[in-house]
Amino acid sequence: MPYAAIARRALVVALTAAFAAGCSTGAPTSAPTPSGADPAKDKLAQVQARGTLALWTDPDYAPQSFQVEGATRLASTKCASNQLTAPEMSGYDVETGKLVAAALGVEPCFVVTPFDAMIAGSWGDRWDVAWGSGAITKGRMEKLYATQPYYSTPANFFVREGAAIAKLADLSGKKIGVCSGCTHQSYLERTLELPGVKIDYVVENPTVVTYNTEPPGLDDVAAGTLDAFLCSEPVGLGRIASGVKLQEIQTPAYYTFKTGYVDRDLTLAAGPFLAAVNKAISDLHASGKLKELSLQFFKKDYATPAAAFDLAGLNQQVP
Repeated sequence: MPYAAIARRALVVALTAAFAAGCSTGAPTSAPTPSGADPAKDKLAQVQARGTLALWTDPDYAPQSFQVEGATRLASTKCASNQLTAPEMSGYDVETGKLVAAALGVEPCFVVTPFDAMIAGSWGDRWDVAWGSGAITKGRMEKLYATQPYYSTPANFFVREGAAIAKLADLSGKKIGVCSGCTHQSYLERTLELPGVKIDYVVENPTVVTYNTEPPGLDDVAAGTLDAFLCSEPVGLGRIASGVKLQEIQTPAYYTFKTGYVDRDLTLAAGPFLAAVNKAISDLHASGKLKELSLQFFKKDYATPAAAFDLAGLNQQVP
């Protein structure tokens, strides 16, 4: 069955049905904003008054996000000295952030920190929103708001090229790498909760090895240090494209919807900001721009299944 059809049938419908049931770089100013709201009370007004959108990023996570070699920092930037400017970063996640910033009429600025620190919430206003290929999960929604998903991917195991491992059950008892705090770690530990989805745990008793980011772990698989690595398909395929000797086990472990995150522990009203971000993502789906970016960076359309996701079905309570 084509991937888009699987994603819609296996996740979009299930998620919608289940939920139907059931960083700033300075103090807010008093400058006028397009929304007319008070920057000291409203997150969207704060971003507009500041003129920048602070975005979480990972500079070593190609093709999702990567630092552009030889790029020159914008001379006229409003970004803080510890933030990267638009020419210095690229990738699917990064370009999504740039387009949303443009829709909000502000400059994108990128802040580098570990992924697990970002998904922990309580950002202290270090970022405004994070596109880091993170999935919508029950646990993360306790600390973070989810935005309209911008793409959807299968999670696949990658093994050393030529390895005699063809199916998921062959990985039982093996040494398997994952990124720390990711859904992949939760899957191997059998604690993963994707809203409305029944997870089929096939791999028995693996030895789990965690990494801050996926590339070093995938390299360890190719070197024979690990038996396999579980990650989003485009991450593993990207490593193969860069010349690392790996092969993909074709049967996915599960599927996820990738979302932008906004900190629930905000001191400012989040509603107008989330509405503006969600409209921007929906418009990018409708225009075909996210599909275009997916084909550019992944050589596959991972965006279209996410366009069908009913965010209202999550029933997030946003002040």
